[in-house]
Amino acid sequence: MEPPTAPTPLPETLRRLHALIEERGLNRSEILDSRDLAARTLLPEETVRTLLEGRTPPADTVNDRVRALIKTMADAHLTRTGTRMSSLAADLSRRLGVSAVWARQVCAGDKVPSVQLLHGLVGFFHVPGGETAFTAEAAEVLHRALLPLLAALEPPRAPEPATDAPTAPSGHDDVRAIALRQARDLPPERWNVLNATLQALLDLDNDQGNP
Repeated sequence: MEPPTAPTPLPETLRRLHALIEERGLNRSEILDSRDLAARTLLPEETVRTLLEGRTPPADTVNDRVRALIKTMADAHLTRTGTRMSSLAADLSRRLGVSAVWARQVCAGDKVPSVQLLHGLVGFFHVPGGETAFTAEAAEVLHRALLPLLAALEPPRAPEPATDAPTAPSGHDDVRAIALRQARDLPPERWNVLNATLQALLDLDNDQGNP
C-alpha cells in the first residue's frame, strides 16, 4: 500500500483560472484544451478531462502510471513519426539492448519496465522531468502545466513599497515621506538642488536652536 500524499493545489488553481476566463470573456475550451494539455503532460486525455471537471480519476499505483505514461508516449511517437509499432520496438531493441517482443509489450502498456530500461526510455522519448515524471500523480502533473496559463492571465502584482527610505514622523499629514522615497530616482542635477535646500534648512534649524 502506498503512503498517502498531500493534496495538490489543483482545485484552487482551476478555480482562479475559471474566474479569470469568465471575467475576461475567454473561450474556456480553448484555454483549457484537454487534448493540448494531455500532449504537454503526457497524461491520458480522459484523465486530464476528468481533472479539469473537478472529478477524481480512478485510483492507480505507480506501476499503473508508468505503464500508462509509456503507452501515451509511444502512441504520440507513432502518430508524430508515422511509423509502426514494430519499427518502434525494433529501434528500442537496438538502442536499449532488450528483445523487440519485450519492447513492444512495454510500449503497449502491458509490461512494467525495469529501472534500467525506464532510464533508457526517458532518454529515447525525451521525457521532461526525467524518471520523476513517471511517478508523479496526475493532479500534480496537470497543476504544474496550468501554472504558466494562470500566470499569463493574472494581472501583474503592484510593486512592494520601498522600505529603505526615511519616512516622515508618525502623524504628519504631508508629502515628506513621498518626496524622500522618490528622491533616489532624481537626476544628479536635481538631487544637488534638493540636497542644497535640505542642508540650508538644517543649518537654519541649528541656528535657531542655538542661543
